Amino acid sequence: MTTTSTAQVPVSLYGFLTPKPGHADELRRLLMDLVEPSRGHEGSLQCHLHEQEDGRFFLYEIWRSREDLDRHNATPLLRAFMDELPAHLEGIPEAYFGVLRSPYPAVRA
Repeated sequence: MTTTSTAQVPVSLYGFLTPKPGHADELRRLLMDLVEPSRGHEGSLQCHLHEQEDGRFFLYEIWRSREDLDRHNATPLLRAFMDELPAHLEGIPEAYFGVLRSPYPAVRA
């Protein structure tokens, strides 16, 4: 008998975004406006924004599963963000996607 695993595997999405000259404040606002609502989406385990000394932004997300990330990517919030993003970016984002291999810690009460 063959069984199929339906276990959810956490996935991560992370990368650097470089603002166009004069657009750092607007890009920061767009990213900050994305963080808290994203944390509230089903399956969001982590969502953090870092600002580098060189002016780039580093966005780091962990999702319970690829399906949760796909649902998040289809939300009006993310579609609006993606529509506005290119106007403030220098080049394309340096983005990475991967399966989280280290164990994700259990949530403690």
